[in-house]
Amino acid sequence: MFRILNKIRKIGILTEPLPQQPSLEPIGAQVKQEITRCFAKSLAVRQVDAGSCNGCELEIHALNNPYYNIERFGIHFVASPRHADMLLVTGPVSRHMQAALQRTYEATPHPKLVVAMGDCAVDGGEFGQSYASCGAVNQVIPVDATIKGCPPTPLELMNGILSLLRQK
Repeated sequence: MFRILNKIRKIGILTEPLPQQPSLEPIGAQVKQEITRCFAKSLAVRQVDAGSCNGCELEIHALNNPYYNIERFGIHFVASPRHADMLLVTGPVSRHMQAALQRTYEATPHPKLVVAMGDCAVDGGEFGQSYASCGAVNQVIPVDATIKGCPPTPLELMNGILSLLRQK
């Protein structure tokens, strides 16, 4: 063990520097302005996994971590569709989730926004439509905006939300 620690001490740190990423600040400020215009204070989002591989969920969780911290821009995730202004749906809609997604949509108060996030939610992705999958989200409920990518980055997700809010 001492041999390993001594080797680490002699060699030093060998990690690469982080790549420069575009800042979320300008987009976040614009999102905050649009949220104030459309919803007065904040945007409540209910995320629904309709049968995804969880790649999109990882990017959504990244938006909530301290690095991106989207709560400062007025976007909050809620546990109930009855408190939501927007449904953020990921994955192709599996046959088992079809009725649950429809009930979630019906439980969301008007005016409601629906965003299909990721290639699977937009057009069925590699799963398509089959005996086990309804395919895209718009086959089950009306969709207001789509965000392509497998999975879309947190920056692409914020841009998609911004473009949807500008349309409303």
